[in-house]
Amino acid sequence: MKLSTFGTKFAGESGIVELMDDLSSALSHNPDMIFMGGGNPGRLPAVEAVFQRRLEAILADPARRHGLFGVYQAPQGELDFRLQLAGFLNRQFDWGLGADNIAISNGSQSAFFVLYNMFAGVMPDGGRRSIHLPLAPEYIGYGDIGLSNDFFTATRPSIERLDDHLFKYHVDFSHLAEAGGIGALCVSRPTNPTGNVLTDEEMTHLDAIARARDIPLIVDGAYGLPFPGIVFTEAAPHWNHNTILTLSLSKLGLPGARTGIVIAREDIIRAFTNANTIVSLACGNLGPALAGALFDSGEILSLSREHIAPYYRERSGQAVQWFREQLGDLPYHIHKPEGAIFLWLWFEGLPITSQELYQRLKQRGVLIVPGHNFFVGLDDDWPHQHECIRVSYASDADAVKRGVTIIAEEVRKAYAARAGD
Repeated sequence: MKLSTFGTKFAGESGIVELMDDLSSALSHNPDMIFMGGGNPGRLPAVEAVFQRRLEAILADPARRHGLFGVYQAPQGELDFRLQLAGFLNRQFDWGLGADNIAISNGSQSAFFVLYNMFAGVMPDGGRRSIHLPLAPEYIGYGDIGLSNDFFTATRPSIERLDDHLFKYHVDFSHLAEAGGIGALCVSRPTNPTGNVLTDEEMTHLDAIARARDIPLIVDGAYGLPFPGIVFTEAAPHWNHNTILTLSLSKLGLPGARTGIVIAREDIIRAFTNANTIVSLACGNLGPALAGALFDSGEILSLSREHIAPYYRERSGQAVQWFREQLGDLPYHIHKPEGAIFLWLWFEGLPITSQELYQRLKQRGVLIVPGHNFFVGLDDDWPHQHECIRVSYASDADAVKRGVTIIAEEVRKAYAARAGD
């Protein structure tokens, strides 16, 4: 079988493929596996009950049931849902949005495939532009999404060491200024994998850089503001006519509904919708049907503030404490958890690579994600990239605690083996 260049690139192995294979294995084939790898949200009964009531009401109404299963929606997404979402955002932030500022996609991943390839790659004049990540490490799912080679560039972060085995990455604006040939800037906020929340000042600075270069600033808000609001520090949502804000219903508890949201000025939305029509034809109906009324009523905010954010804030603190107890005096650092559903651990001077640590943990029934997959756009000459792992604390607390113990045991073995050489 001969594959095209596209086929060779997209049919091959990659970090995100390995991650989703592990997810499938853990959830479907090996239920005893301790899954601390992917981004599956935790189960919150109060939130599930809201969606259950919504679904039952839809299924009890023949017209609405037919609308859920029996019709294509417009490629841009259902008009009523876009109006509901625009109204909600305008009431909260006075952004002046209309339905034409919003498009729906079949999940954020497909939205990024379209958006990134709209702004980067081979340009009409034969030149090339990149998607630039101002704060690597960044989301593993970006890494293989470009249709051309050398699609991403990134700025290595500065590292601030904090007390109590914590540290924090910061945007190194001095080196970011040197980056050229950029088609768009992109940040996730909170950052996946580290839980870093860029400050309002950093966002303003990035926005100014993007405006000065006449390129968009793309903000991935899958875990952030204004919903699902998994943010543990003070931060304000960011949007303007030079910003493309992407949101998702997944971390509200609806990952299976595959509903991504793109918010941008009208000409960008028109271009995105045209491309998305070719790629996806139409958007799924389930997510908008379940969530639309929550935006009308404002209940989306109470779910985020009263149930979702407190759950992850508590679990984050718990997981940090478990790691501190188990890792003891080892040379470890935890990125200051400011949001999202992960901890990012840095084992300074780790004698083995994070990939080898991942394999050892997998053999012991614990799935994590090795850190090198997240340093998209950086050359592979920085040892730090191979000393980090991402772990999720979203699943069953007892399982996470057992997983922390096993991770600490394997890390301790690795350092002890070096000491014995």
